[in-house]
Amino acid sequence: MSNLSLFKPFSLKSLNIKNRIVMAPMTRSFSPNGVPGDNVAAYYRRRAEGEVGLILSEGTVINRPASSNDPNIPRFHGESALHGWQQVINGVHAAGGSMGPQIWHQGVMDNHHSGWLPLTPFEGPSGINRPDNTNGIAMSEKNIADTIKAFGDAAADAKSLGYDCVEIHGAHNYLIDQFFSANTNLRTDSYGGQTLAARTKFAVEVIKEVRRRVGDDFAIIIRLSQWKPYAYDSKMAATQAELESWLQPMADAGVDIFHCSQRRFWEPEFEGSDLNFAGWAKKLTGKATITVGSVGLSGEFLAAFKGESSSPSSLDELIRRFDRGDFDLVAVGRPILADPNWVKKIKEGRTEELKGFSKEALMELL
Repeated sequence: MSNLSLFKPFSLKSLNIKNRIVMAPMTRSFSPNGVPGDNVAAYYRRRAEGEVGLILSEGTVINRPASSNDPNIPRFHGESALHGWQQVINGVHAAGGSMGPQIWHQGVMDNHHSGWLPLTPFEGPSGINRPDNTNGIAMSEKNIADTIKAFGDAAADAKSLGYDCVEIHGAHNYLIDQFFSANTNLRTDSYGGQTLAARTKFAVEVIKEVRRRVGDDFAIIIRLSQWKPYAYDSKMAATQAELESWLQPMADAGVDIFHCSQRRFWEPEFEGSDLNFAGWAKKLTGKATITVGSVGLSGEFLAAFKGESSSPSSLDELIRRFDRGDFDLVAVGRPILADPNWVKKIKEGRTEELKGFSKEALMELL
């Protein structure tokens, strides 16, 4: 099956990219004290040189005292960190690429294996990050308001530095996702609620603030997931109607693109249709979508962090769904992490040169 359809350009507001392939956000922890250095800038520039259409940065945290559980995760605030991100985007643009930072608050976290802790307790909707696991505090309404502002500040800084878009991290049991979930949002005020639709309030206010700060013409992406790291079979929305009640308020608030995280992109979201998460998001909201989840590899990404290796796999099913119009963009993680020239090799049909993935690739910025 021809892969040429993946190499058509895509434009939406501030985004003008040469193909439909996105580098997925992947935490690397190579930014000491939260400051990305020349090695991080070179890492992203190599992907732009390798013809990735849109690079989404690793998660980079907003200006809250306990937004991160790892001191080597980059920050997107403060003079030194923003100077580092300026060098990143300068290099990407010089190589002909496009990029957006993924802005992030981790919420209530487990303690990092290094023993490092932030200066204040982890914060979330109810102080828990999974059922019966309290490791933080419940946010006050002032905490919430300050956090919403911090998301807006980060987005405004992204635009002022020259980035092409911004992605809000709302997936994988981090802060925004903790507000969505009935397992971690036990609040009885207006930021809680018995329905998923009611629990979208925090995300909607973040999106509105980001939109207010960046203007109407700057592309906003939000990454979402149904599954949880502690419950792979979790479904945030159990039905199509519930999914629509979750996504539509965010679309109305200003989201341009839904980045729909799955462990395996080919798995259907609901019985009776082979549409995946991104396919349903596009069908229900009419917004552009990004699919992601084990694209181009035999194994899924969570297993990779446990040491399991993966080998290259066919893109035929991905292209079939793309050509059918299920989604607009395709995010690729581990293959691009391990090989900055993966996109170029796919474009040129050099499949015999494709590499597999092993955990050793996580140990350095290739």
